[in-house]
Amino acid sequence: MSLAPVLARSLRITPETDADRDEVDALVMAAFGPGRFAKTAERIRETAHMAAAFTAREDGRLIGSVRLWSISVDGLDALFLGPITVAKDARSGGLGADLVGACIGEAQHQGVAGVLLVGDPPYFQRFGFQPASGVRLPGPADPRRVLWLPITSAVPSGLALPA
Repeated sequence: MSLAPVLARSLRITPETDADRDEVDALVMAAFGPGRFAKTAERIRETAHMAAAFTAREDGRLIGSVRLWSISVDGLDALFLGPITVAKDARSGGLGADLVGACIGEAQHQGVAGVLLVGDPPYFQRFGFQPASGVRLPGPADPRRVLWLPITSAVPSGLALPA
Protein backbone atom coordinates (compact mmCIF):
# COMPACT_ATOMS: atom_id res chain seq x y z
CA MET A 1 0.00 0.00 0.00
CA SER A 2 1.42 3.39 -0.96
CA LEU A 3 0.71 6.57 0.87
CA ALA A 4 0.34 9.82 -1.03
CA PRO A 5 2.82 12.45 0.14
CA VAL A 6 1.42 15.03 2.53
CA LEU A 7 2.16 18.58 1.44
CA ALA A 8 3.06 20.90 4.27
CA ARG A 9 1.25 24.21 4.19
CA SER A 10 3.09 27.33 5.14
CA LEU A 11 0.99 29.98 6.92
CA ARG A 12 2.56 33.25 8.02
CA ILE A 13 1.12 36.31 9.74
CA THR A 14 3.32 39.34 9.23
CA PRO A 15 3.02 43.12 9.38
CA GLU A 16 1.39 44.60 6.29
CA THR A 17 3.77 46.42 3.97
CA ASP A 18 3.17 49.05 1.30
CA ALA A 19 3.60 46.29 -1.29
CA ASP A 20 0.61 44.44 0.25
CA ARG A 21 -1.85 47.36 0.06
CA ASP A 22 -3.50 46.72 -3.31
CA GLU A 23 -3.84 43.01 -2.61
CA VAL A 24 -5.32 43.68 0.85
CA ASP A 25 -7.75 46.23 -0.59
CA ALA A 26 -8.88 43.66 -3.19
CA LEU A 27 -9.40 41.01 -0.47
CA VAL A 28 -11.46 43.45 1.63
CA MET A 29 -13.54 44.45 -1.41
CA ALA A 30 -14.19 40.80 -2.26
CA ALA A 31 -15.37 40.14 1.31
CA PHE A 32 -17.45 43.26 1.97
CA GLY A 33 -18.22 44.82 -1.40
CA PRO A 34 -18.77 48.50 -2.06
CA GLY A 35 -21.47 48.68 0.65
CA ARG A 36 -18.71 48.86 3.26
CA PHE A 37 -18.07 52.48 2.29
CA ALA A 38 -21.48 53.44 3.70
CA LYS A 39 -20.66 52.15 7.18
CA THR A 40 -19.81 54.40 10.11
CA ALA A 41 -16.61 52.43 10.71
CA GLU A 42 -15.37 53.69 7.34
CA ARG A 43 -15.86 57.29 8.49
CA ILE A 44 -13.30 56.62 11.23
CA ARG A 45 -10.88 54.81 8.92
CA GLU A 46 -11.02 57.57 6.29
CA THR A 47 -9.22 60.06 8.51
CA ALA A 48 -7.54 57.96 11.22
CA HIS A 49 -3.87 57.05 11.11
CA MET A 50 -3.24 53.36 10.49
CA ALA A 51 -1.44 52.25 13.65
CA ALA A 52 -0.68 48.68 12.57
CA ALA A 53 -1.82 46.07 10.08
CA PHE A 54 -1.24 42.36 9.59
CA THR A 55 -1.52 40.00 6.68
CA ALA A 56 -1.79 36.24 6.55
CA ARG A 57 -0.29 34.34 3.67
CA GLU A 58 -0.47 30.65 2.93
CA ASP A 59 2.13 29.40 0.52
CA GLY A 60 2.59 33.01 -0.61
CA ARG A 61 -1.12 33.72 -1.29
CA LEU A 62 -2.82 36.46 0.73
CA ILE A 63 -5.67 34.84 2.65
CA GLY A 64 -6.28 37.27 5.50
CA SER A 65 -5.75 40.79 6.76
CA VAL A 66 -6.62 43.09 9.62
CA ARG A 67 -5.90 46.72 10.38
CA LEU A 68 -5.74 48.85 13.52
CA TRP A 69 -6.42 52.59 13.50
CA SER A 70 -5.45 55.27 16.03
CA ILE A 71 -8.48 56.75 17.78
CA SER A 72 -9.33 58.50 21.00
CA VAL A 73 -12.32 57.82 23.21
CA ASP A 74 -13.04 60.38 25.92
CA GLY A 75 -9.43 61.55 25.69
CA LEU A 76 -7.96 58.04 25.93
CA ASP A 77 -5.60 56.73 23.25
CA ALA A 78 -7.09 53.59 21.76
CA LEU A 79 -7.12 51.47 18.62
CA PHE A 80 -10.01 50.74 16.28
CA LEU A 81 -9.94 47.22 14.82
CA GLY A 82 -11.14 46.50 11.31
CA PRO A 83 -11.76 45.43 8.81
CA ILE A 84 -10.75 41.87 9.52
CA THR A 85 -10.92 39.77 6.38
CA VAL A 86 -10.30 36.10 5.61
CA ALA A 87 -10.54 34.67 2.09
CA LYS A 88 -13.72 32.67 1.56
CA ASP A 89 -11.87 29.39 1.05
CA ALA A 90 -9.79 29.89 4.22
CA ARG A 91 -12.60 30.54 6.71
CA SER A 92 -13.45 28.25 9.64
CA GLY A 93 -9.82 27.33 10.25
CA GLY A 94 -9.10 29.76 13.09
CA LEU A 95 -7.26 32.34 10.99
CA GLY A 96 -9.61 35.15 12.07
CA ALA A 97 -8.80 34.36 15.70
CA ASP A 98 -5.08 34.41 14.92
CA LEU A 99 -5.44 37.85 13.30
CA VAL A 100 -7.40 39.16 16.30
CA GLY A 101 -4.65 37.77 18.53
CA ALA A 102 -2.03 39.71 16.55
CA CYS A 103 -4.07 42.88 17.11
CA ILE A 104 -4.38 42.26 20.84
CA GLY A 105 -0.64 41.69 21.09
CA GLU A 106 -0.01 44.95 19.22
CA ALA A 107 -2.42 46.87 21.47
CA GLN A 108 -0.65 45.51 24.55
CA HIS A 109 2.71 46.44 23.05
CA GLN A 110 1.51 50.00 22.37
CA GLY A 111 0.02 50.27 25.87
CA VAL A 112 -3.21 51.89 24.68
CA ALA A 113 -6.35 52.15 26.81
CA GLY A 114 -8.12 49.52 24.73
CA VAL A 115 -9.35 48.30 21.39
CA LEU A 116 -12.72 49.34 19.98
CA LEU A 117 -14.59 47.59 17.18
CA VAL A 118 -18.02 47.13 15.67
CA GLY A 119 -18.60 43.42 15.38
CA ASP A 120 -20.37 40.24 16.35
CA PRO A 121 -20.48 39.98 20.17
CA PRO A 122 -20.47 36.15 20.39
CA TYR A 123 -17.35 35.99 18.24
CA PHE A 124 -15.36 38.77 19.91
CA GLN A 125 -16.37 38.20 23.55
CA ARG A 126 -14.17 35.09 23.65
CA PHE A 127 -11.16 37.42 23.32
CA GLY A 128 -12.34 39.60 26.21
CA PHE A 129 -14.25 42.24 24.25
CA GLN A 130 -17.23 43.61 26.15
CA PRO A 131 -20.18 45.86 25.34
CA ALA A 132 -19.26 49.53 25.12
CA SER A 133 -22.71 51.08 25.31
CA GLY A 134 -21.32 54.43 26.47
CA VAL A 135 -19.08 54.82 23.41
CA ARG A 136 -20.58 56.76 20.52
CA LEU A 137 -19.33 56.65 16.95
CA PRO A 138 -19.48 59.55 14.46
CA GLY A 139 -22.51 58.07 12.73
CA PRO A 140 -25.09 55.33 13.15
CA ALA A 141 -23.98 51.99 14.58
CA ASP A 142 -25.87 49.23 16.35
CA PRO A 143 -24.88 49.86 20.00
CA ARG A 144 -25.06 46.11 20.71
CA ARG A 145 -22.17 45.60 18.27
CA VAL A 146 -19.88 48.33 19.67
CA LEU A 147 -17.30 46.43 21.72
CA TRP A 148 -14.26 47.33 23.83
CA LEU A 149 -11.26 45.25 24.88
CA PRO A 150 -9.64 46.82 27.93
CA ILE A 151 -5.85 46.99 27.78
CA THR A 152 -5.05 49.66 30.39
CA SER A 153 -8.52 51.15 30.94
CA ALA A 154 -12.04 49.94 31.63
CA VAL A 155 -14.78 50.67 29.11
CA PRO A 156 -14.89 54.44 28.58
CA SER A 157 -17.83 56.65 27.68
CA GLY A 158 -17.78 59.32 25.02
CA LEU A 159 -17.27 59.91 21.35
CA ALA A 160 -14.76 57.78 19.44
CA LEU A 161 -12.81 59.96 17.02
CA PRO A 162 -9.85 59.44 14.71
CA ALA A 163 -6.59 60.41 16.37
